[in-house]
Amino acid sequence: MRVFAATALITVMSFALDAAAEPPANQHAGDRISGQFFETRSPVVAEHGMAATAHPLASQIAIDILKQGGNAVDAAIAANAALGLMEPVANGLGGDLFAIIWDPKTKKLYGLNASGRSPKGMNLAQLKQRLNGASEIPPAGVLPVSVPGTADGWFEMHSRFGKLPMGAVLAPAIRYAQGGFPVTEVIGFYWNMNMRRFDEALSVGMIEEFDNARATYLVNGRTPREGEIFKNPDLAKTYSLLAQKGRDGFYKGQIAQTIDAYMKRIGGPLRYEDFAEHTSEWVEPQSVNYRGYDVWELPPNGQGIAALQMLNILKGFDMKGAGFMSARSLHLQIEAKRLAFEDRAKFYADPDFADAPLAALLSENYADKRRALIQADTARQDVGPGDPATIEDGDTTYLTVADKDGMMVSLIQSNFRGMGSGLVPDGLGFMLQNRGQLFALDENHANVYAPAKRPFHTIIPAFITKDGQPWLSFGLMGGAMQPQGHVQIVLNIIDYGLNVQAAGDAARWRHTGSTQPTGTARKGMGVVHLENGVPQDVRDALTAMGHTLGPSDGGFGGYQAILRNPETGVYSAASEMRKDGAAVGY
Repeated sequence: MRVFAATALITVMSFALDAAAEPPANQHAGDRISGQFFETRSPVVAEHGMAATAHPLASQIAIDILKQGGNAVDAAIAANAALGLMEPVANGLGGDLFAIIWDPKTKKLYGLNASGRSPKGMNLAQLKQRLNGASEIPPAGVLPVSVPGTADGWFEMHSRFGKLPMGAVLAPAIRYAQGGFPVTEVIGFYWNMNMRRFDEALSVGMIEEFDNARATYLVNGRTPREGEIFKNPDLAKTYSLLAQKGRDGFYKGQIAQTIDAYMKRIGGPLRYEDFAEHTSEWVEPQSVNYRGYDVWELPPNGQGIAALQMLNILKGFDMKGAGFMSARSLHLQIEAKRLAFEDRAKFYADPDFADAPLAALLSENYADKRRALIQADTARQDVGPGDPATIEDGDTTYLTVADKDGMMVSLIQSNFRGMGSGLVPDGLGFMLQNRGQLFALDENHANVYAPAKRPFHTIIPAFITKDGQPWLSFGLMGGAMQPQGHVQIVLNIIDYGLNVQAAGDAARWRHTGSTQPTGTARKGMGVVHLENGVPQDVRDALTAMGHTLGPSDGGFGGYQAILRNPETGVYSAASEMRKDGAAVGY
């Protein structure tokens, strides 16, 4: 049997042709009848609606909402609520949210930044005092917690575009939280890993309170196993309160009051006032044109601009001629990443505090200058940020939904590192995020910690339009892998002609060691991690070029996508083989 490209941490998928079937002459026994050999399954094709999420039940919930008369926004919120319950290792009500929405009525893309801010009552000096000499903010406990923006993001989207009442939208997640659901394989694996990491953090005094997390996420004193039923009645009550009271029930009511009291009890700086003053922001998506396709990302405080910078550099090379999965293709992509990520570390931050020069960073002249730094067959020894004025890892869920009228939603949501901070406020059923760990501590850095400031964000939804029409709603979750993954998906589809499923199933690369937005210095040339499906001769060629190769460590992200046929309106969808999810249509 032929083994498909996969990471070392997931179940390897393979199958053989029926012995009675004669494979085509250009294929080997074990290949698919059609498509690429690394394609695990065909894209899901449907006309009236589509959903692709990291959990099959969440995808089904989205389709059920569409069938009830809801639109893509309603369905996306319903799926996200379900994922907060079913995939707590990656997202939840205690995290932040970003979305790109195609509205068929106005024929326009809308961007939503629903990320929360740091506590108003703690300044940089006070934070450093509490860190007691540590060089960075810890990943657990009260110090990395910022205001959760997800609930406000749901209600912002719903008030502008939704059709069904929020009670109907949240009802499926409430039923599953009350009655339970069977835990899936990959989620169960990360659930256990997260709780073990929290135990380690607890042993060194990093977490101020952990009994609530144990009571919420353990079953009989342990993490739930694959196929075991898990219930979260506290989260059901929280969702029910949201359905009844709306966003003010979270930010100006019982939930904010509960978190305020919890933080005071355990010594955290977050307060009711931080919630009461929270707002999401509608932002203008940014784009570059890549070979006739407009690729869209959201502006900082996220990292989506890095994907656009990479594409701007790469469009000056003959990527198709370089060849799919060739050493030259991967070399050019990796070098473009290294250049873009140095700019990411220097310029990307909350625009209310630091004005990133987006127009210059995305200009053709700047791309030309950065592209000229790439050597054709040798990895550059030294890279740094550019001067546009002259012209790590996180856990996340991504989902996308499309409806019969052509509305498409690209949504990403996360608690950041693992399940979050380890802190579950009394009786609420969700964990608070640790996104504030991504602040820098250098007062001269654009991303330096400040009161009521949004930290640098890794989570980024993406979208592609063609000739002013929606074409592809997609995302690839996973910390700093995200812009690198976005670029690989774009090249796989546009340059190399892969369908939406094959584009995600193909083996990926990931470069680590760039300068970080927290101020952490670049680690030499960094390390290139390659999935097992990258051929040995390509690995040897990359090494000869000067790249340092690392292990296939499983950190290659998770992808979902929906492609719309501009002539027929038919949707083709893909889900990630490295996760538990599914694409479902009707």
